[in-house]
Amino acid sequence: MTDESRGIGGTVGPPWSVDVLADLHAGVLDEREAAELWPLVNADPEALAIIEALEATTADLASLANEPVAPMPAEYAARIDAALAAEMRTSPAFQGAPQGQQAQVAPVVDLAAARRRRNKRIGWGAGIATVAAAAIAAVAIVVPTTQQTTPGGVAQPPPAPTGPSVGGDGNGAEALLGKALGVRDFGSLKTEEKLDACVEAAGLDPDVRPEGIRPVNVAGKDGVMVIYTTGKLAQFRIVAFGSDCGPGKPSVLFDKIIGQK
Repeated sequence: MTDESRGIGGTVGPPWSVDVLADLHAGVLDEREAAELWPLVNADPEALAIIEALEATTADLASLANEPVAPMPAEYAARIDAALAAEMRTSPAFQGAPQGQQAQVAPVVDLAAARRRRNKRIGWGAGIATVAAAAIAAVAIVVPTTQQTTPGGVAQPPPAPTGPSVGGDGNGAEALLGKALGVRDFGSLKTEEKLDACVEAAGLDPDVRPEGIRPVNVAGKDGVMVIYTTGKLAQFRIVAFGSDCGPGKPSVLFDKIIGQK
């Protein structure tokens, strides 16, 4: 990160160091420091402008993965194929192969098509999410979500809360924002498919990719905190789901907007 700052580098209040604000935004600072600094930053228009610029840059970079890619012009693809074929013909392995059994050169792949296949593999296709949600629903009819049983039929208590603690109304979640952005830890929900079922049960769109996911202890209840952008710079919507959520049972522990209003 650059050493450029307003005031002495390393200061934690007006005039702010750009390095300190960047560390706060990136989640480098510990939770106590972040909890102390976020209210000060939100109250300082100049500091907030820097945070907004950092957030805009992060959002722009994240959006590049979904941008359409024009197919490679046919003439360039043909040149690449020809160069690969020439290289293969001069390789020892190709020259030693029996006539008619030489290795074939794979055609150049359209980058846009490759990206579509990649997106399907990572499970964000609506069809995969629908099948996964249906499978979870079928299991949920038979197995209670609030308790687990051993092979001997002995009931087990719900999972113990994990992650940092916040209030029942989400108080304190703002301090966790920096370290949660970019994280994908499903906690007691374990899988993306189960989280998608909880999101859909709450009336949200499971195809909207969260900015961060991490376990959280909500007033003694085990939960998973999901962070969404709101369309406004430096403003986020945080929704926490209980470990017993699932199809038809959102189990929303809190749902709040943080950041600039």
